[in-house]
Amino acid sequence: MRLLRALAAAALAVLALTGCSTATAQRAVPPLPRTERDRNDLIDTAQQVLVDRCLARRGLTLPNASAPQDRRLQGALFGRGHPELSVTLATGYTVTAHTDGCLAAAERDLYGDQRLWFRTRVVVNNLRAEAQQRMKRDPDYRAATARWTRCVTPAHEARSGRPDPAVSTRCAHESGLTRLRARLEPALLARVRAERHGQLTTYRQLRTRALRRAADLYAERTVQVTLKKGSDPS
Repeated sequence: MRLLRALAAAALAVLALTGCSTATAQRAVPPLPRTERDRNDLIDTAQQVLVDRCLARRGLTLPNASAPQDRRLQGALFGRGHPELSVTLATGYTVTAHTDGCLAAAERDLYGDQRLWFRTRVVVNNLRAEAQQRMKRDPDYRAATARWTRCVTPAHEARSGRPDPAVSTRCAHESGLTRLRARLEPALLARVRAERHGQLTTYRQLRTRALRRAADLYAERTVQVTLKKGSDPS
């Protein structure tokens, strides 16, 4: 989770500069960001605003929490008890999350369905790991890995720790591991993405909903800021 307080302040400052301030300020939803990085920042910042509001209703704040409040803060933020959500990936790893807590509440507000968002996000964020897991089962890749291991291990000596980076790179080329990885990983990732087409579609739909909700939140906050300033009509 990325809780970007600095981005929140910056985004609100930019929005506050748009338009004229009146006691009857109209909400104008800003256009959605064009780049993926800006979209991530918008959603992350909106999530921070929602989390802050949720914590404030419980008498808590992230920067001012003292040591005695720490356990209470963690519970309020991430939830308590046994995680209600769980997804086991094709790689064998299991990811869990709570449905209570301010983070979960913020996700419900942004994405509409926290459970669906959790399941979809976890799968989509691990597509490359799934492709790499499949690559490790490829016979040619396994053979190249064995050649690489023999290359980086000194003769008649047990392998200990990580090999020297220069030696590792040289052996990756000599064993054919670099060439195989460059060929197999993109193809396997494309195959995994094709198999997960439905989840990728859902992921994009939920992200679009979150972006629109985030933009609306900023429009709402901009009106509140301009009304507090009490500027004369321009």
